[in-house]
Amino acid sequence: MYSFEIKEIPGKGLAMISSKSFAVGETILEEEPFVSCQFSWNASYGYAACDHCMRPLETVTENVRRLSNNNALIVPLAEHDPTTPWLEQFKQCARCKVRYCSEDCRIEALNKYHRVACMGAFYSDDTHPINMLNETWKKMHYPPETGTIMLIVRLMAMYKQSNNKQQFLESLKSFQSVIVNAEEKIYHKMLGENFELQMEQLFVAFCRAFADEELAAFTTVEAFKALMGMIGTNSQGIATSPLAEWVKKVSDLQLPDEDKARLEEYIDDIYSKVGEFAGEFLNTEGAGLYILQSKINHSCVPNAQSTFPYSNDIVVLKAVAPIEAGEEICISYLDECQLTRSRHSRQKILKENYIFICQCPKCQLQCTDPDETSEDEDDDDDMDTDDNDGEMSD
Repeated sequence: MYSFEIKEIPGKGLAMISSKSFAVGETILEEEPFVSCQFSWNASYGYAACDHCMRPLETVTENVRRLSNNNALIVPLAEHDPTTPWLEQFKQCARCKVRYCSEDCRIEALNKYHRVACMGAFYSDDTHPINMLNETWKKMHYPPETGTIMLIVRLMAMYKQSNNKQQFLESLKSFQSVIVNAEEKIYHKMLGENFELQMEQLFVAFCRAFADEELAAFTTVEAFKALMGMIGTNSQGIATSPLAEWVKKVSDLQLPDEDKARLEEYIDDIYSKVGEFAGEFLNTEGAGLYILQSKINHSCVPNAQSTFPYSNDIVVLKAVAPIEAGEEICISYLDECQLTRSRHSRQKILKENYIFICQCPKCQLQCTDPDETSEDEDDDDDMDTDDNDGEMSD
């Protein structure tokens, strides 16, 4: 029994409305994805993860050594490595050799999509149509990634394996509701400025990969664009990290002050070394579609936040502000840095990526602010500084 309802709000669409009060930090929901998948480049760069739930499949030592390009690094307190429990029981597909963190994940993947999606001995064959589709995608979408064509590949496999195809299509339509305006071409979010040409190339590769009569309804131009739009507007980013989980665990240990200080110094040094080589690409990353979570609207002053505390693809929605019964539950579609930008900048990003004009309390309060982007504001600030410097030098 959920403590919220999904309701239609006139002029706004579906929304999640709380049916009870939530305190800060309280869990609102936990949800497994309808489908999830690791990003294409993330996988090719060696971020080892369960092929089903994205749980990391490398020890914290392996993770740190790979991210720092330093095989001599030693991680202390290795007994607190968060990956140990599932690395001892990981399984793999006997045919294609993809790995899973547990037998449960292997069986769930097999029953959901992997009977169809398994490429067997052709998993590493560059000439396999699905691998060619993935390579076409990768050439169009370099890191940092915001989506992956493999999410759609997995959806096609799910459809073929589904015992109730009508129910599957209804689930897809529940995501489709936010992308009905085809003229906005929302799929450009993932394909960049040359999206029309790239969309055509991607579509051709997609049709080659799925030249299957059972999937004929999906291999039309409009259907493919709808699928691209669906993952563009609905997919939730997922990030897991053995290093981050290890840091969280050892930071909570009760240690003598001297040992605590030494540990903190080591952690700072590790992040410094990792940052020099891997930069911002620290996590195993991917995306998922969540039926309930996708109904949550945006606010520039969110009262909830999506988190991934289990090192896998299960999303946990937590309150970040007090929520009263009857109040709409909102998250931010923007990252923390974007939230600090001007109203005009925030609305520009949201319009380009999600096709709506934000009318949240913060945007309404700032409605008289000048329509300039944060870059314009920065330029103005620089000019003001230059002017002031000139006056002072006189």
